[in-house]
Amino acid sequence: MTSTPWLYPKTIAHRGAGKLAPENTLAAIRHGVSLGYRATEIDVKLSADGVSLLMHDDSVNRTSNGSGFVANKSWRELATLDAGAWHGAAFAGEPIPTYCNVIAYCHANDVLLNTEIKPSTGRERETGAAVALETQLLCADAPIKPLLSSFSTDSLIAARDAAPELPRAHLFKNPLPENWLERCKAVDAIALDANWLTLTERIVKTAHDNGLYVACYTCNDLAAAEKLWAWGVDSVITDAVDVIAFRR
Repeated sequence: MTSTPWLYPKTIAHRGAGKLAPENTLAAIRHGVSLGYRATEIDVKLSADGVSLLMHDDSVNRTSNGSGFVANKSWRELATLDAGAWHGAAFAGEPIPTYCNVIAYCHANDVLLNTEIKPSTGRERETGAAVALETQLLCADAPIKPLLSSFSTDSLIAARDAAPELPRAHLFKNPLPENWLERCKAVDAIALDANWLTLTERIVKTAHDNGLYVACYTCNDLAAAEKLWAWGVDSVITDAVDVIAFRR
């Protein structure tokens, strides 16, 4: 299905070091780097005025001192929020980062990116296209491009149409849907990205037999990760960056 090589490591930090520092912030990514990680997964969505920023949820309620939906707020409003104090006093004042700033940090520090396109409800195609185009522009000289992933087939189709040369992975929840292979093919994905609990050795082999690499999230147990690698899983996304050592 693809001749694109798998250039990503066996371990990828989830949302930076999203359990040890406020998720989807530069503080979290830096913490992962301090523990040896050189690859991170992040969630990117759009502000009301189209700025790409890091945030997992549709609202800012859980991970900031603000309230309301990201899609209803301008970047100027979002930039004033504290995205760190909820995690601990040591992170008070940590801002919501723009995707642009995260790419700049990662380029400067040799950190690979798995960019999850995380659209606000109703903005699937808009977000997919915008994130892909920004990635294409800002990573034009990067030897290894960010891997774009999403649970949204529509977002991945829009990303493919906007920047077809960027690699894509289709995310799926547990249980894995029966049509996972067809949906990966529909977006010209190079990888299946599944909940680790839904994977079996047979699924990994089926993916590989069809030219797909396999990534999985969010495995925080070293013994389980070792089993996944033994099955042939190409990358394990983990919160346990202090337990599972970084592996190329």
